[in-house]
Amino acid sequence: MKLGAHVRSDADPLRAATDLGADLFQMFVTDPQDRKMPAPQEHPDADRIRQSPIDVVVHSSYIINVASLNNRLRMPSRKAVEVQAAAAAELGAIGLVVHGGHLRDGENDAEGFENWRKLFERQADKGGFAVPIFIENTAGGEHAMARTFESIERLWAAVGEFPDAGFCLDTCHAWAGGEDLVGLVERIRGVTGRIDLIHLNNSRDEFDSGRDRHANLADGEIDTDVLVEVVRTAGAPVILETPGEGLADDLALLRERLA
Repeated sequence: MKLGAHVRSDADPLRAATDLGADLFQMFVTDPQDRKMPAPQEHPDADRIRQSPIDVVVHSSYIINVASLNNRLRMPSRKAVEVQAAAAAELGAIGLVVHGGHLRDGENDAEGFENWRKLFERQADKGGFAVPIFIENTAGGEHAMARTFESIERLWAAVGEFPDAGFCLDTCHAWAGGEDLVGLVERIRGVTGRIDLIHLNNSRDEFDSGRDRHANLADGEIDTDVLVEVVRTAGAPVILETPGEGLADDLALLRERLA
């Protein structure tokens, strides 16, 4: 089981991962907050990252929303997924994490799930994505495509047949979204047949808060034993996205508890 963390991509991500003793790391390939979703530029350390035995996974822009019914957001989102997946492949990444997205009040959820399907259908005509797309469950929103277990079922009914559709389970997001973490791995696998990546995070907020505020493993509202059991049961690569000042301690705690 490979354990790692999200690191800054604007410095030396490979060095940061090495200093942590990580087996893998997560990074961005473009500014995740830029609403223009600019095309990625080649990372100056791309050769070192490709040649390193440490695995890498790329997190896509936060702005991406391929479910949206707004053409001015959905169309550039589709393109951004394609080009960021290509950039991830250039780094030798195991996948690209993409948030499930959401609709606005009054919009038909079925159209949002269909837009996810169209993303994979259109890319299949081009030979598929350059790396698997790990769709991540999200914490809030009444019309989110991947907040609740029910929404994940509907999403997977739309995309599950495509070989490059994967799943990333975020523990803070599940907790904030109102999903019990006990037995969640089995329930998710019962729908998706797979969990490709774990984002392991505690939560600063109470259950079903809808708030996405990460905490270090021993400091939040979620029982640390439950978080460790999620990892043990899933058996998937783990990325910590916990606050940086406690990241090394989180990694050490996880290794000790899994030993």
